[in-house]
Amino acid sequence: MHHHGYLWTGSRQRFDDEALRRPPNPDPPPDGGKPELVQRYREVKAEFPVVDLPPLETAYWLVKPEKLVRGTWQEPKEAAAWLGERLAEHAPRFASGSDRDGTQLALLVDSAAERLGRGGDVSHGFYLERPSFLSLALVCCSPNRAVPGLACPVR
Repeated sequence: MHHHGYLWTGSRQRFDDEALRRPPNPDPPPDGGKPELVQRYREVKAEFPVVDLPPLETAYWLVKPEKLVRGTWQEPKEAAAWLGERLAEHAPRFASGSDRDGTQLALLVDSAAERLGRGGDVSHGFYLERPSFLSLALVCCSPNRAVPGLACPVR
């Protein structure tokens, strides 16, 4: 098993487009359904695998393009260290002062290493100034415990 790191920053408005953050329903709308529903289903089915938005379910980062992987690590502590570096890098821009607390950030890193060591995924999100959003994720791969059928994006 190994771990992939993902980072996304962008506008809060774009982040809130949940239709593009969830995988399409495996069952398409019925034939003769409302044209706008059929069109939206087709759009989501085509865009979900390639759009850079963070998926609502962390494991689904694995269906995204390989270019979105920010790092790959064999050891949970190495992956958690990357998380810590990204948190420190972005903390000055966190909208909430309590999110900037160094002790709290260290606890997030320790917790991430522990969770990854047990085969779980890690996902954190923070509102930034202007209003922007930061999403950080560490995803277990080969296999992923939450969705074992997902293939590894790194070849």
